[in-house]
Amino acid sequence: MNVTVLAPHPSFPSGSFKRKWSISESKKVNGVNLINLLSWQPNNENPGFVGRMAYYLSFPLHTIIWILLNSRKFDVIITSAPPIFTGFGGIPAKFLFKKKWVMDVRDLWINASISLGSRAYEQICYSNANMICVTTEELGQDIVRTYKNIDESKIKVTPNGVDTDFFYPVDLPKKNQIVYAGNIGHAQDLEDVILAMKKVNEQFDLKFLVVGNGDIKGHLEKVTKENKLTDYVEFPGLLPREEIPMLLSESLMGVAPLKKLKTLEYAIPTKAYEYMACGIPFVGCGKGEIRKLAETSGGGVIAENSPEDIAEAILRLLESPKKRAEMGKMGRIFVEENVSRQQIAANLKLNLDRISSPGKTKVQVEGVSFAESQ
Repeated sequence: MNVTVLAPHPSFPSGSFKRKWSISESKKVNGVNLINLLSWQPNNENPGFVGRMAYYLSFPLHTIIWILLNSRKFDVIITSAPPIFTGFGGIPAKFLFKKKWVMDVRDLWINASISLGSRAYEQICYSNANMICVTTEELGQDIVRTYKNIDESKIKVTPNGVDTDFFYPVDLPKKNQIVYAGNIGHAQDLEDVILAMKKVNEQFDLKFLVVGNGDIKGHLEKVTKENKLTDYVEFPGLLPREEIPMLLSESLMGVAPLKKLKTLEYAIPTKAYEYMACGIPFVGCGKGEIRKLAETSGGGVIAENSPEDIAEAILRLLESPKKRAEMGKMGRIFVEENVSRQQIAANLKLNLDRISSPGKTKVQVEGVSFAESQ
C-alpha cells in the first residue's frame, strides 16, 4: 500500500516553530510520503477566534488545491476529524474524481458548536463517505442516532490504539508518584484529582505529576497554589516523547479523569492505553466507554467525579501493591491483544482493500494521526 499524508506545517507546541510560507514541503517519514501544506501557524496557545479559524481553514483549502492537481495519484482519500473542515478535501475527491472516501472520526468536535449549517455539512459528509472509522462503538452509535440514513455497515471501529513496542514496562524502581500525561484540556476533570491529593497525602507521601500542556494548565496551577497543594502537585510541562514510557513505568498509577458529560461517553483517552501498555493501572472518571474499558481490561478502576471518591480510589490501590501489580499485568495483556497499533493497522488495511482494488491501493490521508498509526 502506497500512503501519502497531507499535513499542515508543525504548529504544536504553539509558538515553538518558525513560521513557514512555502506552499508545500515533501519528505519520507517511516516509509510514508509526508507533504506539509501551507497553513496558518498560531504563535500562542489561545490565538483567538480569527487565528483559530485561520488555522482550521487554511490547511483544508490548500488540500483541495492539492487534490485538484494530483487526483491521479491516489485511489482512496482518508479525512481525519476534528476539525470538521478536513472533510472539505473528501468532497471534491468523491464527487469530481470518483475516489473512495473514508472519514476517520476521532471526536465529535461539532457538538461543541452545533448549528443548522454545520449539521447539514456533516450530514453530507457522513452520507457520502464509503467508510466511517470511529474510535469506539459508542461514537459510531452516536453518529447513527444523530444523522439521518447512515448505513451502519460502513461504520468500522478503529481504536486510537497504542504502539506497544514504544510503550512498554521499563524495569525501573517505583517512585512515590502518580501521573497524568496528556493534553491539559477542558474535557479532563483534573481539578478534582488535584483537590483529592490533600486527602491522599494524609496517609501517603507522594506527588501528582501533571505532564503536558493545554488550555487550562494556568487555571490548574492557580487552583494548586490557592489550596496550598504545591508540595503534592507538580507541572513539569511538556516532556520529550521518548521519556514518557520511563515516566509511566516508574509511577504507581496513572489517571484518566474524563468529566461526567453525555458528550464524552463515547471517549476513551489514549493515555489510558499508554498507562496499561507500561504496566501500570489507571484511575478513571466518567461514564460509557472508559468505564467499559476499565471493566473489560481489568487494568483500571472508575471513580465518581469528586475529590473524595477519586481520593478513595487512589488510596485503595496504594494500599494494595499486589493488586496494582495484577492490574498492571492485565492491562498490558489487554492492549497487546486488542489495541496494538500493528493489529489496528492490519484491520484497517483489510477494510480499505474491501472498498478499493485489493493490493493496489494508493491512499491519500489528510492529517498526520493516521500515518502515525501505521
